[in-house]
Amino acid sequence: RPSPEEALQWRDSLEKLLQNPYGLASFLSFLRSEFSEENAEFWVACEDYKKTKSPVKMAEKAKKIYEEFIQTEAPKEVNIDHFTKAVTMKNLVEPSSTSFDMAQKRIFALMEKDSLPRFVRSEFYQELIK
Repeated sequence: RPSPEEALQWRDSLEKLLQNPYGLASFLSFLRSEFSEENAEFWVACEDYKKTKSPVKMAEKAKKIYEEFIQTEAPKEVNIDHFTKAVTMKNLVEPSSTSFDMAQKRIFALMEKDSLPRFVRSEFYQELIK
């Protein structure tokens, strides 16, 4: 469990929050309680994808991420604009470690602007900083 001081840093840094295993778990729990965990799950999937070295594995993961989060009517479709979706789809013709970068940046910005302030006001977070 993080110290209250450590947890307090998360208010100002989504990056620190997502890099901390406890912070990420708390954030995901909070988002699940609001039925809005797809953005964080997409972000985590992209981070995992970028660490993939094997081209075969990369293609498999890219397809899975696309089907789960990007394609229209995907089970956990993330909210990205048409331009970002088009660029991402174009990038997936030949998957590389940067294929999802634009979409991931958009989703990060969305979480920073929208989800993080709600999380900071939540009971989940208030318990951590006591």
